Amino acid sequence: MNEQETLSGLRTAEVIDRATAEGRSAFIGYLPACYPDLATSVEAAVQLAQNGADIIEIGAPYSDPVMDGPVIQQATTEALANGFRISELFEVVRQVSERTDAAVVVMIYYNLIDRMGAEEFARRLAEAGGAGAITPDLIPDEAHEWMAASEKYGLDRIFLAAPTSSPERLWRIASDSRGFVYGVSLMGVTGRRDAVSDAAERVVEGTKAAGAQRVCVGLGVSTREHVEEIGRYADGVIVGTALVAALRDGGPEAVGTLTAELTGRSL
Repeated sequence: MNEQETLSGLRTAEVIDRATAEGRSAFIGYLPACYPDLATSVEAAVQLAQNGADIIEIGAPYSDPVMDGPVIQQATTEALANGFRISELFEVVRQVSERTDAAVVVMIYYNLIDRMGAEEFARRLAEAGGAGAITPDLIPDEAHEWMAASEKYGLDRIFLAAPTSSPERLWRIASDSRGFVYGVSLMGVTGRRDAVSDAAERVVEGTKAAGAQRVCVGLGVSTREHVEEIGRYADGVIVGTALVAALRDGGPEAVGTLTAELTGRSL
């Protein structure tokens, strides 16, 4: 077994392919680290996995988010006010990885990686059992250090594809991503929507035409109907705001209940 296999956790491609083999799309759930505190955020993530999540995104609270809507901003602001430190992100990943069979990735703005150093961040994430990172504000053209570090430690690189991405841009995203591509279903910030944008399917089609093997769709997903609709054409469905609101209003148990509804386990 090589160093990469020893350090890194379960790969996202593996769990997505497993879901595909079962005739369904993978379910990916987002929760912020240390909201409302470290222990509760871990318990909420465990509830996600126990109720059908294949991949768990652990968000790193950050003071200047560009993609997060008001619900997630409020949660991460609270975590920061309570003294969140980046070392706690790795601890959350470690505990969730040890207690679940889900692949665990982090959603993180690149300034936090850059400040620590890409190689140091990659090493610590891999040692914690993390599968990789979603970097919403990093484009492949500027990701040389992160690509080298993630390659060294066997981590997935998950870049974003948007409705405005050109065919040339989609080719670069598809080429440089590993694990899956995060397909953005609309332009704007995260949050509940009554309907999924019809741009979502076009993003998946375009990204796959550019060579991506797996495309998962997020932004605006909040109901079982949304999950079923996106699951007809995407390899995975990403839910964030609805789960964070459930955690805010009802704690980890509410996260588990909502996850079971969204994945169809409670039907």
